[in-house]
Amino acid sequence: MPALNFKKRFARPVESGAKRHSIRAKRKDGRNPHVGDRLYLYTGMRTKGCRKLGESVCKNVREIVIDWPRIILAGNHLSYDAACKIVAADGFDSRAEFFDFFEKEHGLPFWGLLIEWGPLQRNLT
Repeated sequence: MPALNFKKRFARPVESGAKRHSIRAKRKDGRNPHVGDRLYLYTGMRTKGCRKLGESVCKNVREIVIDWPRIILAGNHLSYDAACKIVAADGFDSRAEFFDFFEKEHGLPFWGLLIEWGPLQRNLT
């Protein structure tokens, strides 16, 4: 039952269904989400402002590498257009903003997972 925490800026796109994936570093303990897992989506975890955004089922997990100016998804170098689609779906306005975010948060190159989920179920306990 993996829980994913989202920064405040991503909460609304997750809730609206506009953001249906997340790019995460692999867990050191190896307990990464798998297809079929129920995902619990939150914002503000470990704070007084913690709020559940909803639940969904993990639909796909693929390895991703982010290294300016490339994005490699499941071993495939993405075309410029395909990379732009990933960037937009992840909630960024530009490739520059996307790469800057990952460089500041994780450093480049970033090796991680693109975790995708299905329709969001809300108001579940």
